[in-house]
Amino acid sequence: MTAQVLVLYFAKSAELTGRKEEELPDVPTPISSGDLWRLLLRRHPRLSALQHHVVLAVRQQYVAVGDQVVTLADGDEVAVVPPLSGG
Repeated sequence: MTAQVLVLYFAKSAELTGRKEEELPDVPTPISSGDLWRLLLRRHPRLSALQHHVVLAVRQQYVAVGDQVVTLADGDEVAVVPPLSGG
């Protein structure tokens, strides 16, 4: 199965991709968060600057990049959340 998802890019990830959002058709589901991240890296190799420092949010729930499996549905939002600075 596949799903069409909306990817939202925030802060440094938006800067690296040159966009704030994009629709991705045909994303395999279920998919591990690590495989989802690799899919995004293939589309936007510059995101590799955030490797090991990024978190994904699927339907507004944080998901660490790794082995966690997520099931996506058409219209789901996936956010790329880089480290936030501040205090």
